[in-house]
Amino acid sequence: MLAMMLGALAVLGLQELDVGAWLRTAPAETAARGEEAITRNFAACGFVRVTCVVDGDTFWLDGTKIRIADINTPEVSSPQCAQEAALGRRATERLTQLLNAGPFTLARIDRDEDRYGRKLRIVRRDGQSVGMAMVAEGLAEAWQGYRGSWC
Repeated sequence: MLAMMLGALAVLGLQELDVGAWLRTAPAETAARGEEAITRNFAACGFVRVTCVVDGDTFWLDGTKIRIADINTPEVSSPQCAQEAALGRRATERLTQLLNAGPFTLARIDRDEDRYGRKLRIVRRDGQSVGMAMVAEGLAEAWQGYRGSWC
């Protein structure tokens, strides 16, 4: 697992990722690059889903469902084992923390939506992928085009 995470970081040119540094990004830096900085208050999703976190790689923003395009996280709604369920809860909590940590941007990828109608976006703070921070923390895997096993 560690080798896979380090490989994913190397592919993205992120040999060393100072998570704390990009969490402290000033909003002016984001605006200077011409990106729209997004700041909202996220909590776990309930019955009404407007701005909330579904799981470690999916959230709602102002009524739009977004799938983080560069990662995959353990399932929380239908885990295959207890280990996946526990890691999925941790990933969900961490994504909530990261989204609430300050302004972030959403970058488009080669396609707008997945087959479930979720918008595919890479979440960035100070040019660094929030998803890759979760990979570095062992809470996600880099997206390979398919789901891996967490059991």
